[in-house]
Amino acid sequence: MRLNTFLLLLALLPGSLLADCLQRGTGDMGVIIERASGSVLIIDTSAHEVLSRVEGLGDLSHASVVYSRDERYAYVFGRDGGLTKVDILCGKIVKRVLQGGNSIGGAISQDGKLVAVSNYTPGGVKVFSSDDLSLVADIPATPFKDKHSKTVGLVDAPDQRFVFALYDTGETWILDMTDPAKPALTRFTDTGRLPYDGLITPDGRYYINGLFGEDGLALLDLWHPEKGIRRILDHYGRGEQKLPVYKMPHLEGWAVAGDRAFLPAVGHHEVLVVNMRDWQAAGKIPVHGQPVFVMSRPDGRQLWVNFAFPNNDTVQVIDSETLKVIKTLKTGKGTLHMEFTPRGEEVWISVRDKDEIQVYDTRTMTLKTHFKAQKPSGIFFTDRAHRTGL
Repeated sequence: MRLNTFLLLLALLPGSLLADCLQRGTGDMGVIIERASGSVLIIDTSAHEVLSRVEGLGDLSHASVVYSRDERYAYVFGRDGGLTKVDILCGKIVKRVLQGGNSIGGAISQDGKLVAVSNYTPGGVKVFSSDDLSLVADIPATPFKDKHSKTVGLVDAPDQRFVFALYDTGETWILDMTDPAKPALTRFTDTGRLPYDGLITPDGRYYINGLFGEDGLALLDLWHPEKGIRRILDHYGRGEQKLPVYKMPHLEGWAVAGDRAFLPAVGHHEVLVVNMRDWQAAGKIPVHGQPVFVMSRPDGRQLWVNFAFPNNDTVQVIDSETLKVIKTLKTGKGTLHMEFTPRGEEVWISVRDKDEIQVYDTRTMTLKTHFKAQKPSGIFFTDRAHRTGL
């Protein structure tokens, strides 16, 4: 009787939180970045509907998102150093902090309790409580000239670790946050010239840096960090005529299919194929332009690739078995990002210059539906909450 009375009173309360927030699961929800307006759309991927728009997130150019373990909260990393916690059921900002002057992505810890942010300015990594965004640790990068090195390629790794690279000083650091009061650093100073982005394999074992200052990639085996940095694809590009680089490719969106990895080539109209058993080059796939994202459908059967300016109006689909381009789609100028639904039956594509999100059936590779968004860029679905490195 007491419980029934309480529920009745709660339902009658004006402005009750229950009335303001959605009462549903979050497994088929996501966030779309609207970079020009500093806002995000909260979306339902089953219904193809926009549920709400959240504004006031600052500069969202190059923004990225990670999720809490329960998939309710999105942590949005803005370019202006803003870290914003968004409740996607209530469609509102829970808390926002300006933790740096210029940041470039972040990650959430294995246990979901810590959120780390990678900074260009002032350089270094800051770690916050995922609960209230209070500062837990401040890890300055190696001094470089009159400032500190930019940090890039920040990912989460098993055993409560974060891994990232130092762009200016050519280093890779492992930050162990097992004891938040005593962060432990392992430094590798021989990564190579100008590591510009990093990725971690889905099993959390290998961390790889792309190098802007030289040919090749740098690989670190996190099962055996004592073995140090290993160079792979060391001769790639040597002796070839390079093209101007219109945009740095993103390694976060690399693809794995079977025992092969697929990486965007810097300055080339190619996707690199790597044999993951020995990390040797296994081929090159000619494509329409300089790849930005090379993304694998969750089952690994297809690779979807978008491109840098001036070819950023196109997406190509590669068969991961034959290594042939099987479809070329003219999605429109400013095609910036792609995101697969968790089981891969759809891919969502942001097309900035059309103010549009396009949803494709990946089996038929045809447009299924589309809807409006304001200068959309990154698309992030909640299933990322349970995947290493995302």
